[in-house]
Amino acid sequence: MVTQEQRRRQLAREKFLRQQQRRTSARRRARMRNAAIASVLGVILIGSVALYTTGVVLGDDDDKTNASAEVTPSASAPSKAPDPCDKPADGKVKTQTWKKEPAMTVDESAKYTMKLETSCGDIDIALKAKAAPHTVNSFDFLAGKGYFDHTKCHRLTTEGIYVLQCGDPTAKGNGGPGYNIPDENLKDKSLKDNMYPAGTVAMANTGQPDSGGSQFFLVYQNSQLPPSYTPFGTVSDAGMKVLKKIAAAGAQAPDPTTGNTAPNATVVIDKATVTKS
Repeated sequence: MVTQEQRRRQLAREKFLRQQQRRTSARRRARMRNAAIASVLGVILIGSVALYTTGVVLGDDDDKTNASAEVTPSASAPSKAPDPCDKPADGKVKTQTWKKEPAMTVDESAKYTMKLETSCGDIDIALKAKAAPHTVNSFDFLAGKGYFDHTKCHRLTTEGIYVLQCGDPTAKGNGGPGYNIPDENLKDKSLKDNMYPAGTVAMANTGQPDSGGSQFFLVYQNSQLPPSYTPFGTVSDAGMKVLKKIAAAGAQAPDPTTGNTAPNATVVIDKATVTKS
């Protein structure tokens, strides 16, 4: 038979165990809360460091290949909107790379046009073969190899500068074709007062001279940038409407590992072609 004293001790032990369980649960909740706060602060810190170290430039974090335009100019808050784009076409991204720039075959006296058939609509670009022959030649080569087909446009910037960045098969900002091309046309008459006007298509780079690869950006609103990014094309009026639609959907929060602010819209280049006329 349980005595009164034994019962009292049993109740005391149970009370102690309940207190310990409450304290353990409280500590666990505190750790989870602190971890969440640390994660948020980490994202903010990464965005701030990227902004501090690069300013409003488009760079690349792949020193070996070239990759291009890896840095977002500001860690803008995410904005949500319905996805205005269709389902991308079926197909796989190609991962082939090359050791050197392709041989020059571009005809500088001819007109070249690049068509980006995207999940959000077609974007036609008039290319500047005479002013940027190496760049146009490279895009003609890569498009012919299907290099851009089924690739995502991995970055949309909505503060400081206003561009959609594409051309990276990895969709992380550090991919490239394996070779670099020289900077060209940096004194283009369209670049006045360090302004890349809306409709400009330019090469991204690592921040070093002659480090362009396959990544490029399309300017959907006038953007203040140093003249360090080869302007090699101009988006058509119809293409600008597609860009505006993509931009209106906003961008996601910065990726904590890359700093990329991906577009909310599902922007995939189903097929890229370059034609000569």
